[in-house]
Amino acid sequence: MVQRTEVEFDADGGIKLRGWLFVPDGPVRRRPAITMAHGYAGVKEHGIEPFAKLFAEHGFVVLLHDHRGFGASEGQPRHDVDPWRQVADWRRAISYLETLDVVDPKRIGLWGTSYAGGHAIVLGATDRRLRCVVAQVPTISGFEQGLRRIAPENVVALEEAFAEDERAQLRGELRRQAIVSADPAVPASYRARDAIEFYLQPLPEGAWENNVTVRSTRAARMYEPGQWIARVSPTPLLMVVATRDTITLTDLELAAYERALQPKRLVTLDGGHFDPYLSRFEQSSTAALDWFQTHLG
Repeated sequence: MVQRTEVEFDADGGIKLRGWLFVPDGPVRRRPAITMAHGYAGVKEHGIEPFAKLFAEHGFVVLLHDHRGFGASEGQPRHDVDPWRQVADWRRAISYLETLDVVDPKRIGLWGTSYAGGHAIVLGATDRRLRCVVAQVPTISGFEQGLRRIAPENVVALEEAFAEDERAQLRGELRRQAIVSADPAVPASYRARDAIEFYLQPLPEGAWENNVTVRSTRAARMYEPGQWIARVSPTPLLMVVATRDTITLTDLELAAYERALQPKRLVTLDGGHFDPYLSRFEQSSTAALDWFQTHLG
């Protein structure tokens, strides 16, 4: 059995980051721990609690937090994705885990997926408190993703939208767009059917809203976590890659894995970007669990 409790901890700016702490039943003792967070504009209810429960059922303390400005966490403006702010906040999550009586501070691992899979690479390369990391379908290059996902004839309009957003920010305005929409007339981060189905899955009322700041898209197009991958070593790195990923792009992930140094492991799953959460959950979660048992156990 596993106990799930709501927790909070301080981050820069005097805000509270909030999440769930999963602790295995049994005698109180120091256990290995895993820190987790969601990808682009997601919340903890978006299909990753099953991973946390599985890890906890096998003896790990697991912290799953909402990023600043999303879900239960504080932070203004709401629904604003700054990758480097999220990375800095995640370091606070690691520090919070180190303070807990049920955690062995020398055995902490990190699991990140999609956009946060990119964060996992950055943190694995820059925070040696981590004993191992798992990067599931990770963002590698915001620039390359943009080249593939934005039609050339739409680039000029997108850049003009960024320029107008900068002018609006000078006036104290913060423009927004949808995260997912099938309507081409509605500005949105994603239009693929699998993305729409994943983000619009049934969630508790008030847990998530289908909007994000326009400047989040600019930040995403500037984010290059793949540049850090050779620096993750000597921290062990597991990459979980979907063979038909049109979001973070299979070929970019495989090329990045080749640049990583040992110790490393690659697990490929047949399917698209969201299948590791859904139809390939057993494979993706088992691979991550095995990695954590090997390097934290």
